[in-house]
Amino acid sequence: MKEWTKEDMNAFLEDKNTGYLYFYTPMCGTCQVAGKMLSVIEQLIPDIPSGKADLNYLPGMADRFEIESVPCLIILDKGDVKEKIYAFQSVPYLYEKLKGLLI
Repeated sequence: MKEWTKEDMNAFLEDKNTGYLYFYTPMCGTCQVAGKMLSVIEQLIPDIPSGKADLNYLPGMADRFEIESVPCLIILDKGDVKEKIYAFQSVPYLYEKLKGLLI
């Protein structure tokens, strides 16, 4: 998954895209596991636009999306927040949540 800058995030949001955004912090162990799970998801469904960002560098995004903790997965449908996920649970769980974005 590609690391996105603030500009990348803003462009994605302004275009009202469908996809998902993954927010993490480098010192978060759970975030490392979640990142690996999303790498698998990216291989399974590569056509869904996605990006990740270190939340330490994007406090404005934390405010905008009202992110309460990390890891956080924001699922967007045409620019609108469809769901926020904090408990990543498993790869099959994430796959089920995200495959609907292909429709």
